[in-house]
Amino acid sequence: VQLVESGGGFVQAGGSLRLSCAASGRTFSGYAMGWFRPAPGKERDYVAAINWGSTHYADSVKGRFTISRDNAKNTLYLQMSSLKPDDTAVYYCAASGKRGLYRNREEYDYWGQGTQVTVSS
Repeated sequence: VQLVESGGGFVQAGGSLRLSCAASGRTFSGYAMGWFRPAPGKERDYVAAINWGSTHYADSVKGRFTISRDNAKNTLYLQMSSLKPDDTAVYYCAASGKRGLYRNREEYDYWGQGTQVTVSS
């Protein structure tokens, strides 16, 4: 199983970016997927999760980020808008072998290598 993120880059505050995570090796349709990023004291802090038609977001990104997936392409997305300098981080895609909606990193079995997002003030 391989997860490959793309779409990171450099953007000014208030701008937008769309991250993608292409999965290969198995299908994750019907299984939980999510996005994480490092935070002070946490190697991987929760950003957003999705499964079937359900989504959930960390309070810090709610209303600004949108998680979605294309099951036909086995690809996960994170649309990020109204970006702030505090959003600067490496963003990691994660996939679970469980059918749920999870905020804890321990529930995820597969991880991508990460894509850097830098937001300037």
